[in-house]
Amino acid sequence: MDRQQPKAGDTVYVIYRNPHTANVAVIKEAEVVQHPEDENDVALFLYETYHELLPDDAVFSSYEEAEQLYNELFNHNQYEG
Repeated sequence: MDRQQPKAGDTVYVIYRNPHTANVAVIKEAEVVQHPEDENDVALFLYETYHELLPDDAVFSSYEEAEQLYNELFNHNQYEG
């Protein structure tokens, strides 16, 4: 999703890394909201907390899009057998 696309009120999906356990990441639904400190910007509301929406954040409009990248990033080291 292009950084300019998310608008307040949108529901998006993000790959969120647990800040306390570096090897744990999950796909989470988040809401795009008006930034609490900048009326000209938006933020992500996730885990009851506002998160600045940065240009390099991976923000997806569907769970399936997020899941595809998640699998590429986190399941590439798994091999069968």
